[in-house]
Amino acid sequence: MRMADRPLIVAVIVAAGKGERAGGDAPKQYRVFRGKPVLAHAIDALAMHSAIDSIRVVIGRDQETHYRHAVGERSVGAPVIGGETRQQSVRNGLEAIAAEGGADIVLIHDAARPFTPEAVIDRLVAALETDPGAIPALPVVDSLARTDGSTVDRSEFVTIQTPQAFRFDAILAAHRDWNAAEPATDDAAIARAAGHRVALVEGDPALKKITFAEDFAMPSPAVTRTGLGYDVHAFGEGDHVWLCGVEIPHDRALAGHSDADVGLHALTDAILGALGEGDIGDHFPPSDPQWKGAPSHRFLEHARDLAEARTMTIHHVDVTLICEAPKIGPHRAAMRSRIADILAIPEKSVSVKATTTEKLGFTGRGEGIAAQAVATLGERGE
Repeated sequence: MRMADRPLIVAVIVAAGKGERAGGDAPKQYRVFRGKPVLAHAIDALAMHSAIDSIRVVIGRDQETHYRHAVGERSVGAPVIGGETRQQSVRNGLEAIAAEGGADIVLIHDAARPFTPEAVIDRLVAALETDPGAIPALPVVDSLARTDGSTVDRSEFVTIQTPQAFRFDAILAAHRDWNAAEPATDDAAIARAAGHRVALVEGDPALKKITFAEDFAMPSPAVTRTGLGYDVHAFGEGDHVWLCGVEIPHDRALAGHSDADVGLHALTDAILGALGEGDIGDHFPPSDPQWKGAPSHRFLEHARDLAEARTMTIHHVDVTLICEAPKIGPHRAAMRSRIADILAIPEKSVSVKATTTEKLGFTGRGEGIAAQAVATLGERGE
């Protein structure tokens, strides 16, 4: 539900083009790219942002079948039929929003840009606090030259991307007043022609537009996932504990179905959480006798192998052990080394630390040990 104290934001995705330069039997926005239509990627990327309240898609005439196949069950409402030019298509989308009560902010986006980082949307919306319009831009990195061979100072140029963000009433009025003979290069040009200032915000290479057939082979942007793990084990009879894969002499042991390594259990859960693969109990049920007394490094190796199968790289892990005793400091280096060996990552990518609860709670009373862990994973490009 939208909070009353924030603006109503609607996104318009322009998907009315023919996309002939990309080849294929269908316009490029409806062709399958990395498992789903390009338009579906564009919709999903915008829908992931919590500030966007609804999405309207503008399509070309006779594209309804392509549209229904691409959108599936996604909640984007009935499509808006576009016009002969992009400007006419955008205006049709804006008029459809106005007919339904309008909006505070509108994002106008090309369907052929499948990936939209959330941070770009954040920057655009923030810029509208001071300016009527905002567009993402990237500096030009290649040398520029005129057709006669003379060079141009590239520092004076930027590459413009979408989505472009505007205060809704301002851009709607600008489109209604637009009557230039030449087609507008983009919505920012229409806004500027109406006298509105348009801010530039930092864009992102992930917003690359699919234009040619070879663009369908471009890699997807990197995806980072973070998982959190937590585990607790009580003390029982014994003369040692296993912590983060290291055996430590102690006057008691940790009780558990396996070796009760609370640190590796929390870390295993953190990696499984980043992968969306449940928790350690789903993979190694304590009711299964084969795991009785099992070394916990087997659980962590399983999580590592799942990450590898999902083409995810474990970038960094951080384990915090919470206990009064035993003292962790003398064993911390060995713990970091052991975890690095199990996960096959550099030791500098492993953090192990310890804290107490100042004698409070079950750990403070010396009844057991708790552990928290965080794992950061990144998706490898294909």
